[in-house]
Amino acid sequence: MGQKPTIPTETVYAFMVDVFTALGAPPEEARICADVLIASDLRGIESHGVGRLKYYYDRIQAGVHRTTTDIEVVKETETTALLDGHHGMGHVIAYRAMRMAIEKAGQYGLGAVAVRNGTHFGIAGYYPLMAAEEGMMGLVVTNARPSIVPSFGAEPMLGTNPIAFAAPSDLDYPFWFDAATSISQRGKIEVAEREEKPVPEGWVVDREGQPLTDPGQILEALGKAEAGLLPLGGAGEVLGGYKGYSLATIVEILSASLCGGVFMKDLLGFAPDGSRRPYMLGFFFLAIDIEHFLPVEVSRQITGGIMRALQSSRKAPGQDRIYVAGEKEWELQRIIREQGVPVNTNLRQELQIMRDELGIEGYEEYF
Repeated sequence: MGQKPTIPTETVYAFMVDVFTALGAPPEEARICADVLIASDLRGIESHGVGRLKYYYDRIQAGVHRTTTDIEVVKETETTALLDGHHGMGHVIAYRAMRMAIEKAGQYGLGAVAVRNGTHFGIAGYYPLMAAEEGMMGLVVTNARPSIVPSFGAEPMLGTNPIAFAAPSDLDYPFWFDAATSISQRGKIEVAEREEKPVPEGWVVDREGQPLTDPGQILEALGKAEAGLLPLGGAGEVLGGYKGYSLATIVEILSASLCGGVFMKDLLGFAPDGSRRPYMLGFFFLAIDIEHFLPVEVSRQITGGIMRALQSSRKAPGQDRIYVAGEKEWELQRIIREQGVPVNTNLRQELQIMRDELGIEGYEEYF
């Protein structure tokens, strides 16, 4: 946890609800947005929790996110649906789309929902966890504004394009994977800037393919498409960078080609005349009801067996533990619930700005 000051999780959650409500979101939808963000903070993912609140605040104020969410069902079958989010709050769109996928899976075994005209929805991993909590497996992907350079390229073309998956197990926690298809992503660079720390060499390159490490310089360059994130595996092919590049492309296809959405450069958030416009992201949700294949308890035992086998395998010299995806985050939840959400000085200043500009009362004890 380090030496960062903390704020109680209940206080952080309540403040985020107050901000979204003050911006015009209906109370229920404000709570969904805040729940997605606090779920990230509780798991130690600072890049997508309360640290992202100002990001949504600024986009709402700029008119590129609508605070009331009007979801249109464009097409629907027993197992599939195509939705249009009409640029509402991405968290609400995604929550309702995943709920629809889960309901379809519960009846027919599989539920797949594609969404166009979405907006940033927080951590992708929140939504497959919804399926895991229902005894199902879940898979979620989304595209994003261009930031990843292709292998052997120096121009950002693909978004960070995360892949998130969850499966229930017979352990105290599910297998839970949520990761960008780049080595790192913008949110972590934003955290580094607030902490006034450089980012590791090998995360970002400039237009000449040279590494950048100053987070402020990187964020400015990313905004001008003068820098790009490297895909998983890094530059070139020696360490498998083409795999991360191709995974990002798969996500782009699932996020655009099933919903009739836009892709890559059309996701930059600017109209041809240079004016700002909604980002028009695409999402894809898949829920798999295990009971349509075999008893869920059998599946839980097999998944848990896989996880335990990995955890108990031979460790590298100097290492005393092997983790599986989701294990660290599960352990962090208890700690952060007890100790509070880490909030550094720069982030506190952002929260104070939003509190004062929106006229929200209270919270002076914290920021």
